[in-house]
Amino acid sequence: MEAPGHDGTAHYPRTAVVTGADRGIGKATAIALAGAGFDVGFTWHDDEAGAADTAMQIGELGRRSASLWLDTTDLPSCAPAVNTLAKELGGLGVFVNNVGVGLTASVLNTSLEDWRQILDTNLNGAFMCLQEAARLLVAGGSGGRIVAVTSVHAQQPRFGFGAYCASKFGLDGLLRVMAVELSGHGITVNAVAPGEIATHLHATETRHPHDIPRPGIPLGHAGTAAEIAAVIAFLASPGAGYVTGASWAVDGGMSQMGAQASSLLPDDSWRQASQRGTSNGP
Repeated sequence: MEAPGHDGTAHYPRTAVVTGADRGIGKATAIALAGAGFDVGFTWHDDEAGAADTAMQIGELGRRSASLWLDTTDLPSCAPAVNTLAKELGGLGVFVNNVGVGLTASVLNTSLEDWRQILDTNLNGAFMCLQEAARLLVAGGSGGRIVAVTSVHAQQPRFGFGAYCASKFGLDGLLRVMAVELSGHGITVNAVAPGEIATHLHATETRHPHDIPRPGIPLGHAGTAAEIAAVIAFLASPGAGYVTGASWAVDGGMSQMGAQASSLLPDDSWRQASQRGTSNGP
C-alpha cells in the first residue's frame, strides 16, 4: 500500500485497535471508528458483558471485531495483545490508547504500591502498547494514526492527583516525542485530553449529562464519551492528516478557568483529598 499522498488521502489499512473498550470512552471510540468504516479490535478489563455489547454494536455497523482481555499493569502482556488483535484484523491502521485509572490521594498519603499501579496502568502499560503499535505501523509502510486519551490534568495539576498527573504528564510527553520520531513514516501521533466526562453517573440518574448543571465549566455541563470519541475519530480520518504532536482539550472550556476559578472558590474544601481510591477515568 502507498503512504499518504499529497492530496491528504489516507492509504493505511481500515483497521483500528482500541484499548479498554468495554465501557466509557473506549467503548464509544470503538463504535465511532466502526461507524467511520474501520474494523475494530479492542481490549477489555472490567466488564465482559460490556465488551460483548461493543462487539455486537460494531457488527451492527457492518464491521468486523476482535477482542481480548488485558490488564495493562501486566507489562509483558501489552505488546502481544496489540499484535494479536492487529493480526486477527489483517493489519493495523489506527491505534487508540484509552486505558487509564485514577487515584485521589495526596502525595503524602500515596503508597508506593498505589503509585506503581497508576504508573503501570496509565504510563508504563501505555508505553508498551504504543511502542508495539508504532512498530506495526512502521513495518506496514502505509502510514497511520496513533491517538492516546490523556486528560486536562496532563498539563494542569490538581490537588490529590499526584500519581495521576505524573502518569498523564509523562504520557503527554511521550506522545510528543513519538510524533516527531514517527513523522517520517507518515504516522501522526496526537493526544485527546478530556475534562469532566460523565461516564460514571449513578444508575438512578436519568438526566442527560448536558442537563446536569456544572457551573465551573464554561459550557455549563460535563461532556459525554461520544463527544470524546468524535474527536478521536476525526484524528483518525484523512481530514486530520496534517495534525500531529497536538493535544486536543475536550473539556467544555474547563481548562481555561484557572485564574478565574481561584478567585471565586468560596472556601478551602478544594484542599481535601478525602475520596481516596482508584477509579477508571481519562
